[in-house]
Amino acid sequence: MPSLVLDIALSAERMRAVYQGHANRILLHSRDGRRVSVPAHHFRAFLTHEGVFGSFALEFSASGELLSLRRLS
Repeated sequence: MPSLVLDIALSAERMRAVYQGHANRILLHSRDGRRVSVPAHHFRAFLTHEGVFGSFALEFSASGELLSLRRLS
């Protein structure tokens, strides 16, 4: 199953746009340089008062469907 490693640093202010309905996807770059657009709701479990920070593994199907998102650090 294909996977990517993402280093994420999204402040609470940037995530606020999601909750206000101004954004529903987050555009990220993986460590290998690929651009990935992920539905923002997948990050809710990792959101703190400071925002979303850390390294994450994103696993997806051959057709590009998100299968799992987990924190590495």
